[in-house]
Amino acid sequence: MAPINPAISHITPTTTLTYFLLLLLATTTTTTPILAITNLTALLSSFPDFSSFTSLITSIPSLTSDLSDRSALTLLVIPNSYLSSSLDLTRRLSPSALADLLRYHILLQYLSSSDLHQVPPSGALITTLFQTTGRASSNSGSVNITRNPVTNAITISSPSPFSSSNATVLSLIMTLPYNVSIISVNSLLVPYGFDLMASETRPTLGLNITKALLDGHSFLVAASLLSASGVVQEFEADEGGAGITLFVPTDSAFSDLSATAISLQSLPADKKADVLKFHVLHSYYPLGSLESIVNPVQPTLATEDMGAGSFTLNISRVNGSVAIDSGIVQASVTQTVFDQNPVVIFGVSKVLLPKEIFGRNPMLTSKPGNTDMGNAQPPVSALSPENSPKMLSSAPGVREEIKSGVGGLQWLSTLHLLCVVFVCNCI
Repeated sequence: MAPINPAISHITPTTTLTYFLLLLLATTTTTTPILAITNLTALLSSFPDFSSFTSLITSIPSLTSDLSDRSALTLLVIPNSYLSSSLDLTRRLSPSALADLLRYHILLQYLSSSDLHQVPPSGALITTLFQTTGRASSNSGSVNITRNPVTNAITISSPSPFSSSNATVLSLIMTLPYNVSIISVNSLLVPYGFDLMASETRPTLGLNITKALLDGHSFLVAASLLSASGVVQEFEADEGGAGITLFVPTDSAFSDLSATAISLQSLPADKKADVLKFHVLHSYYPLGSLESIVNPVQPTLATEDMGAGSFTLNISRVNGSVAIDSGIVQASVTQTVFDQNPVVIFGVSKVLLPKEIFGRNPMLTSKPGNTDMGNAQPPVSALSPENSPKMLSSAPGVREEIKSGVGGLQWLSTLHLLCVVFVCNCI
C-alpha cells in the first residue's frame, strides 16, 4: 500500500474557507474546537464521494450532542462506491441501532498519518463512541488497528478474534491538528455481537407504564399527566430497540413545584409534551450504568423532536446518589420503580425543567424543610427482576473544561477581519 495521502481532495473556495476557519479556531485558542467536532457534516459536505455516509450521520441528530464535550476524534468514512452494498442494511436498522453503528465509526482519539504508520504489527486498541453508551459488552465498542509491516496496509477491525468485520484504510481525507481527523475506509464496520436483525424486530416488553406508576403509589400526578398528554403511548412504542429510561418525579416533587411561580398546567399542549419527553432517555440505562457515568450530557426524547444540543440532561454521581441536572434544577434518583430490560423507571426528587422552555433563571422557591442534594440518600431498588449494570466509560483525556480568555473580544475582532480578507481574496 502506498503511503497515506494526507492531502485534501476536491478543493474549492468553499472547502478552503471552511477548512481555514476551523483550522484558525483550532490553532488560535487553547480550547476544544467545538465548531469542528460538532459539525462533522459541514466538513464532509465538501466531499461528494462520501455523500451517502454524510446522509447517514445527518439522520442521527443525537450524535452532535454525543460529541459536544469531546476534544479529539477520528471519523471513519466510507466512499459511496463501497457503501452502496450496505445501504439496504442501514435502512432496515432502527434509528437507535443505526446511531450505535455510526458511533462505532467515531474513534475517541486523534490519529494522523504518522500515527497510523507507527502502529505496531501487534496492533493498537482504540475506544469508539459506541463504547461510551454502555451497550457494548466488554471491549466490543473498541477497534483494533493493525499495520502490515511488509505492505504497510492498515486494517481496522473488531478486537474479537471471532469477528469477521474489518476494513482497510484507503486514505487520510482531512486533519485539523490535533482534534479532528477524517479517514476513508473500504467497508462499514460492525461491532462484534451487534445483532443487526434484532434491532428492528425485537419484541417490546409490553409494559403499561401508567399502571406501573400507579402501582408505585408515589407517582399519581405523573401517571395522570402522562395519560392525559398521550405521550405515554409514544414511550411504550419506544420500548423496543435500545429501550428507554424514564425519570418520573414523585408526587411530593410536583407538590414542591406548585409552591413556585412555575406552572406546568399553563403550558400549551405541545410544550407540556416536551417537558414530559425531557424526562426520558432513548436507551436502557439501569442504575449501575447511571452510577458509572462521568459527567456526560445525555439527549432526551425531546432532543430528538427539537434538535441536537437542545433539551439535554447532565447526569453525574453526587454524595452517593445519581444526580440529574436540567440546567435549572438538580434532582436525585430516589428509587427504582421498575427495571426489566429494555425499560427502567426511576423516581426522582424534582420535576426536571428544561431551560429551553423556562429560561435559565426562573423564579423558584422551595418549601421549608425541602432536602437538597447534600442530604440525598442512595436510591432504593424495587421491582428489579434484572440487575445487569453496564458501564458507561470514556477514553482518558477526552473531556476538557471550556475556558474563556481575557482577550476574547480582541480575538473575535481579529477573526472577523481575517474572514473578510480571506473571502475577498477567494472571490
